[in-house]
Amino acid sequence: MADKAALNQWYCLDPLDVIPQGSSQNMLLGQSLDIQRTSQNFAVHANGQPVQHMLGFGHLWATLGRPDTGLPAIAEADEPDRRHVACGGVTVRASGLRIVENFLDMAHFPFVHTDILGSEPHTEVLHYACEIRRDVDEVWATDCKFVQPKAALSATDAIDTRYMYRVARPLVVMLYKTCPSDPDRWDVICLFVQPMAPDLCRAHAMMFLIDNASHQRDLIGFQQVIFLQDRIILENQRPRLLPLEPRLETPTRADASSIAYRRWLKEKGFVYGTTLGPTGA
Repeated sequence: MADKAALNQWYCLDPLDVIPQGSSQNMLLGQSLDIQRTSQNFAVHANGQPVQHMLGFGHLWATLGRPDTGLPAIAEADEPDRRHVACGGVTVRASGLRIVENFLDMAHFPFVHTDILGSEPHTEVLHYACEIRRDVDEVWATDCKFVQPKAALSATDAIDTRYMYRVARPLVVMLYKTCPSDPDRWDVICLFVQPMAPDLCRAHAMMFLIDNASHQRDLIGFQQVIFLQDRIILENQRPRLLPLEPRLETPTRADASSIAYRRWLKEKGFVYGTTLGPTGA
């Protein structure tokens, strides 16, 4: 059974363009969902009862509880010159919280995303700032830098890439990174994670980019290659659930964002998908 903190969240279910007309099935927090679509109208039910839902960022969202907030604001999504690129969902046999933590981790770039997001000998994670911003109840990591051979599809050479990470909800995380075609602006990559079970999730990537040259399919393909490389690592991680007990895993200086994220989850009482919550199948 999901905890109250997990129930009272909005979760992404799917990009709108992949949800078929008529009836389809989905899953959220161990509950089977029935989705009925007629044109752009949707109805969502669990166990025959209506489920609150909304549309946002080109996706269908739902909640099994009573959230006191809506979807996080993403200012770049409203800028008229940005490409909106929904990359689809990838199913991963791991806790959704593990997905977010992996997204925050720069240390794996040279080893998992070799010659794309990192390479040897540039393996050091330089000091960066990380904090829980109490005024907005979000986790932020700033002043992040990494040498990347292929920071984006539009990149032509290796660049010193600047990053900012923003965890706006326990399973909504965003990356602001140097835009190769306009260094004064940020490309934005979002990961909307759908917890299907404690140890099973789908990760929906959404990008808001300054890139007028690349084909949509190539932008999607580039992002999917990176995430599929991550999936291999995530599905072999043990435990599959995220440990919240401080002695189960030993952090390093590069793990400042992970430490802040886990502390933030514990403060919220969000334990679904953790070793303190219900176990998976």
